[in-house]
Amino acid sequence: MKASLYLHIPFCRQKCGYCDFSSFAAPGMSPGAYCDLVRAELAGTAKRFPPTRVPTVYFGGGTPSLLPPPLIGGVLQAARENYLLDVDAEITLEANPGTVTLESLAGYRDAGVNRLSVGIQSFDDRQLAHLGRIHTADQAREALALARRAGFANVGIDLMHGLPGQSLPQWEGTLRQAVALEPEHISAYGLSVEEGTPFADLAASGDLRLPDEETAAGMFEMAALFLAAAGYEQYEISNFARPGYRSRHNQVYWRRENYLGFGAGAHSFVRHPGFGLRWENPRGLDEYADRLRETGEPVAEAVSRDDAMAEFFFLGLRMLDGVDGAEFAAEFGVTADEAFPGVIGRLAAAGLLVKEGERVSLTRQGLLLANRVLVEFVRG
Repeated sequence: MKASLYLHIPFCRQKCGYCDFSSFAAPGMSPGAYCDLVRAELAGTAKRFPPTRVPTVYFGGGTPSLLPPPLIGGVLQAARENYLLDVDAEITLEANPGTVTLESLAGYRDAGVNRLSVGIQSFDDRQLAHLGRIHTADQAREALALARRAGFANVGIDLMHGLPGQSLPQWEGTLRQAVALEPEHISAYGLSVEEGTPFADLAASGDLRLPDEETAAGMFEMAALFLAAAGYEQYEISNFARPGYRSRHNQVYWRRENYLGFGAGAHSFVRHPGFGLRWENPRGLDEYADRLRETGEPVAEAVSRDDAMAEFFFLGLRMLDGVDGAEFAAEFGVTADEAFPGVIGRLAAAGLLVKEGERVSLTRQGLLLANRVLVEFVRG
């Protein structure tokens, strides 16, 4: 079996107002104790899926760069001891400006991390403060400089648009400053207000002033045009890369390939048996620890055929390469038109999808209205 590994590090210096991930500024558990649990889970899960070849490893959070390199290295060593990491495995660590030094970045490199994903979000200090980020624009630029000095040749940065009070000229300024840093990869996400977050409370009370739909759409279009002119290929709705630097790990999710998640709140998915199994860990640290002590195994949920067919399109269409109808028919025994009568034709007639042979993909207009397109494949 081949499967990627996701390793969740839930520690944060400060929780951002928009974040709904499993992350804690005052977790009540030491990083060392938490990493012991993750190493134990790595060993336990390996017994269920031996031997497992691993093409990508991803440390997400939270803020993994809050952990010292020896702890990250120890978790990676446990992965190597229990799984068959490819010689050229992509090993990514999420890092936030303000939490890294030249010494720590060099330590991550020595531990085996070969790709950084740096959460910059904005180069406007006022916007950063509003989001709850702990860094400044200067620290963001410094983090990229330190990453290069530490030897990282594959660095991605995250940006956000549609921020409170953000204008098109401000977003253009963010893109210009991002490109000037010459990262290999840029993720440009629109702000999403998630239930249960402080931003959701502000939105409910009318105190969150977001750009209108026309401005938000303009920001999306600006990113695509600006980054293309700077040599970045848009290969997914919100992701852009220089040639050869697409995120291999994130493509695992969009292609419904196998991934195993470790740590509090981590999700897993395997394609077999049937149409797949998925499971998730408890989000709370104590609950996660209790699960490992009591059973060591989460309860897996079988993915239904209908859900698997919907995910084939809902996830796969996010990539600009689109999906292959022949692959769909081979996996599910029916054509896409049989599974979703009239849907593809209707969306194509509306200029939102294009079908070339067996391949179906979003048009430029479809990318702009992606949520409305993708929901058409969710079976109620």
